[in-house]
Amino acid sequence: MASNSNSNLIINIESNPSESRLAELNIKCWPKWGCSPGKYQLKFDAEETCYLLKGKVIVYTKGSSEFVEFGAGDLVTIPKGLSCTWDVSVAVDKQNLWGGAQSTPHVLISICNFNKTNFPSLDTNWCF
Repeated sequence: MASNSNSNLIINIESNPSESRLAELNIKCWPKWGCSPGKYQLKFDAEETCYLLKGKVIVYTKGSSEFVEFGAGDLVTIPKGLSCTWDVSVAVDKQNLWGGAQSTPHVLISICNFNKTNFPSLDTNWCF
């Protein structure tokens, strides 16, 4: 039996977090990102925490038959190192943070260096 390098990488989903939880994380100040329906092969080189404003996604872990579903109103943490396929059935708009919710200042500085031409759906108007 082949070993699955993703087997201990678990996506954490917090459904409908409270307004106080969202305020604590300062989610409204996170950059926004979106995508249209489709299938996307992804590898997460850093932990990502995101809050889905709209959309519906089924994530299939590479090398496994396991999957998770999440959508609008979910707060999702995707572990560093996860390889997966996102099957987006309803267009996604999300606010997200790379490196985890505990690393906000470092991550925002890194993201500011992105070239907006290469990432047109990245909203770089953040709160500081």
